[in-house]
Amino acid sequence: MRIGAIEAGGTKFVCGIGIEDGTILERVSFPTERPEATLANVVNYFEDKGVDAIGIGSFGPIDIDPASPTYGYVTTTPKPGWGNYPFLPELKKAFDVPFGWDTDVNAAALGEATWGAAAGLDSCLYYTIGTGVGVGVYAEGKLVHGLVHPEGGHVLTRRHPEDAYEGFCPYHGDCLEGMAAGPALEGRWKVKGSELGVDHPAWGIEAFYIGQAVANAVLLMSPKRVILGGGVMHQLQLFPLIRAEVRKNLNGYVNAKAVLDDIDAYIVPPGLGDNAGLSGSLALGLRALGAK
Repeated sequence: MRIGAIEAGGTKFVCGIGIEDGTILERVSFPTERPEATLANVVNYFEDKGVDAIGIGSFGPIDIDPASPTYGYVTTTPKPGWGNYPFLPELKKAFDVPFGWDTDVNAAALGEATWGAAAGLDSCLYYTIGTGVGVGVYAEGKLVHGLVHPEGGHVLTRRHPEDAYEGFCPYHGDCLEGMAAGPALEGRWKVKGSELGVDHPAWGIEAFYIGQAVANAVLLMSPKRVILGGGVMHQLQLFPLIRAEVRKNLNGYVNAKAVLDDIDAYIVPPGLGDNAGLSGSLALGLRALGAK
């Protein structure tokens, strides 16, 4: 079988073809423009590929309730042209195949649980920390939805005592995304995070906020692994700092070997690297085919 995969990001779309064992046979990427132009590129890519199903992991917020009249829509995004846009219904007009549909971070969580850092486990959290912050939740072998879908990038945080930055989130100001996403690093330090040295004080402040969020998530959802991806987490010096913050915040309360003794193997980078999102979309396509 040939499965189509779409990692639909706010900055770029990545499309690919894969097979049942998770192998990506080919891939292409192009900028995210207004929806009509972007989906024309998607259709052009897939029209001669002979795919059996297509999985989509999309930037959001999105409607993931199959009973909703706007199922498959991008909803309240500020991205020009995409607000309340029927993303999935438009693609269904072009391809008569089963579709998997979920958030980009839920897709990444599924990819990591299927073939990556959480393979063999029945739960994990996947954080992407980049232009924004998103959280995918995989629990008891299923992706978590609910009222809408997890929006853990917007949890509230305590402020670092030496941080005067106000936060950039237009909804909440100093939520996790507002304080720890890539634009917060640039807004606070006036250069991109990639230009800051590994010993810069920025990383201690960054770890302070991420460590709070991860500790709260461990207490709330008790995942068997926490995976931290996205462009900001390419700064690998963050991992030991975040692990230390999580331990400090939990303060021995979570009596689990993974936290107390093996935290280096508990809070980890993506096993699939930057392919987590596309591989997860492939897994969504495989699930949709199995449910046909």
